[in-house]
Amino acid sequence: MLDRDIKVGILGGGQLGAMLIKSAVDYGIYVHVLDTSYDANAARFTSNFTIGDTLDYDAVLAFGKGLDVITIEKEAVNVDALEELQKQGIKVHPSPHVIRTIQDKYLQKQYLQEHNIPVAKGTLIKNKEELAGYSEQLPACLKLCRDGYDGKGVMILKQQSDFEKAFDKPSVLEELVDIDKELAVIVARNEAGEVKCYDPVEMVFDAEMNILDYQLAPADITEEQAKTAIDLALKTGEAFDLVGIMAVELFLTVDGNIIVNELAPRPHNSGHHTIEACVTSQYEQLIRAILGISLGDTSINKPSAMMNILQPAEGKVELLDKLMTKALATSDAHLHWYGKKNSKEGRKIGHVTINGSSIEDALAKAESIRGIIK
Repeated sequence: MLDRDIKVGILGGGQLGAMLIKSAVDYGIYVHVLDTSYDANAARFTSNFTIGDTLDYDAVLAFGKGLDVITIEKEAVNVDALEELQKQGIKVHPSPHVIRTIQDKYLQKQYLQEHNIPVAKGTLIKNKEELAGYSEQLPACLKLCRDGYDGKGVMILKQQSDFEKAFDKPSVLEELVDIDKELAVIVARNEAGEVKCYDPVEMVFDAEMNILDYQLAPADITEEQAKTAIDLALKTGEAFDLVGIMAVELFLTVDGNIIVNELAPRPHNSGHHTIEACVTSQYEQLIRAILGISLGDTSINKPSAMMNILQPAEGKVELLDKLMTKALATSDAHLHWYGKKNSKEGRKIGHVTINGSSIEDALAKAESIRGIIK
């Protein structure tokens, strides 16, 4: 039986935490949130909101005491404090080991290679000066080892003159993959070792900002390619001994290979569609996984297209009203407005999931909404 008096803590109060709370409500559990400001999205959905930095050891330690389970909605958390809380008998899902490994893109890549999971080749670069010795590897992709998000911390280096604008922090210089499609699979696993995957989705990124523009579920790939993607996600979840959910981002190359790009051990943008398009949302699935409940059905009810809503440039905010009006008037379109305050241009401030009778139908409706702000 589910203990409805259980106390679950979330490190981070962004939109992912807010959507997780909505699923937790259905299970009657108490949710506590740690974030730096009452302006955080999740603050309005719980009376158990604590002000504190998720990267601060003392803040995380104090927050965790008295809770039964702690999970995350972002990777920028203090792992040392989580390890101490785990020693004190508080469950931490995903485990501190998983978070620590994935926080650093180079450690993440090494771990995947050690477990025979295919990834793009990458070299650790300590600073900008070291790049001079790797000009023969251009063109290449440079990724910050830590703290990248929403396209920040990733750049393409085409020629040696690009080194001047390169990151001057530890980074991974990665071979440039010839990509046909970018895919993602959400994998869920509970304490009993039960594992389930959602169908692969196709992600289409904004070429300028390198942020997800829209995605299609299910992905337009062959059955064999879908099976390969799911198998890689399952293998990755098992390799990390995951308890919770993990987004496994993948590249389908032009020559037909599928390799792992990056991992996120938490709810993810590529799983937003599951709220309206699948039997069980990624958020409910996370609740089930960390509380030891049997996992839910991951089947797709309807094909869908999901598009992000980004903060427009100053002077174009009125477009948001038009977009919201159009989205709300579109059949089987579902608007999620995050309620962010003082967002910077290009940051995610909401999303719309549009279901259809077919993927073509969903995409056509999505394009009519998207056209307003394009």
